[in-house]
Amino acid sequence: MDLERARADVLAIFRAALRRVDPEALVRDALVLDGDAIVVRGTRYPLAPDTRLIVVAIGKAAVGMARGATAALGARIDRGIAVTKALPGEELPRSVGPIVVVAGSHPVPDQASVAAGRRVLETVAGLRPDDLVLALISGGGSALVEAPADGVTLEDIARTTDLLLRAGADIGTLNSVRRPLSRIKGGRLAAAISPARVVNLIVSDVLGNPLPVIASGPTIPADPGLDPVALARGLGAWDHLPEPVRRALTHAPRQSTGSGDNVVETIILADAAAAAQAAAEGARERGYHAAVLGTRFAGEAREFARFWAELARYIRAGDGPFRPPVCLIGAGEMTVTVRGDGRGGRNTEMALAAALAIDGLPGVVIASLATDGDDGLSGAAGGMVDGVTAARIRDAGLDPVALLAANDSARALAAAGGLIQTGSTGTNVNDLYLALLPG
Repeated sequence: MDLERARADVLAIFRAALRRVDPEALVRDALVLDGDAIVVRGTRYPLAPDTRLIVVAIGKAAVGMARGATAALGARIDRGIAVTKALPGEELPRSVGPIVVVAGSHPVPDQASVAAGRRVLETVAGLRPDDLVLALISGGGSALVEAPADGVTLEDIARTTDLLLRAGADIGTLNSVRRPLSRIKGGRLAAAISPARVVNLIVSDVLGNPLPVIASGPTIPADPGLDPVALARGLGAWDHLPEPVRRALTHAPRQSTGSGDNVVETIILADAAAAAQAAAEGARERGYHAAVLGTRFAGEAREFARFWAELARYIRAGDGPFRPPVCLIGAGEMTVTVRGDGRGGRNTEMALAAALAIDGLPGVVIASLATDGDDGLSGAAGGMVDGVTAARIRDAGLDPVALLAANDSARALAAAGGLIQTGSTGTNVNDLYLALLPG
């Protein structure tokens, strides 16, 4: 298969998925200012003349969501704040209309995240029952906005986050452990907003869209059934956590300190399933039969790569229900248990492992891409590989097997021309997996 044609197809399919989950368009289309009321997806919320309309946007899609709210509501917005992540070399706007834009840190919170948390709490302070807050939530908010709980320091939270990530924690586990350490997560932001009303518009980066997990549910009460101590023990991380964190988790209530009674509506605007279906439409436009095989894939990245490669090999051999030209599509979010000190992310690791699994196999291209354009420490959205990628890595004087063992997938793919770099996409709905088999 012509690799340049394959790259063009992969990028076109990826762009089709991103258009479907564009946060600006999603929010703009969900909101209508109708005289003395805001209509949110058909539900009418009356606004008195002195009602204050506040926008709080948190997450990697915050700027786009803020733009959508401003386009729909304009000068009716009293004030707002958008907290997001700035990639290296990226300059964020200072504001979007009346909404101030600030940067936090991701995936590990730092002082910028604490400053952002303080400004979020200041923005919603002193509201009245008739006021309305639009909470525009997207993935990444757990680290971008932070206000440590009493007795816990930022360094404790950062250390805990790093330990859990290295242990291979998925987003649900990570956020369940971090919630009790914060004065914003687990519905505590909703409590700070009370007695004002809250409408949540959410772009989900969590498989299955569990509301308390997305950005650690700042305006959603926590699930009382989750035990953060058991989760940390299950990862083998408990004994390594800072003592203040273990103390906070041991004594944490199994629910939010806020009731969430002031949350009047929650709408999921987009998720991984929406992106996968749009990718299928994009693949058909490029001349492929398209099959979405699943939208909740999870597990260890290199193990999933072998599974995905085996599916492609099976179909390439003429078996199964699909015939080339076909594009297999999946969505989900893998984890990586870090054993080495290399540079990469879950998508580049998946791609490198797939390259080894299809080494020497013609007519198959596999891609693994983060919809936010920011895959771990790789500096890329992910990677694209074919049956000669592993050979290209070896021709560069590198050992792809050793690089995978060292979690050095970005270096390996860079040597083979397999990195896909898009820059920040402004959205975040998990990852997209493709297997292209031409006719």
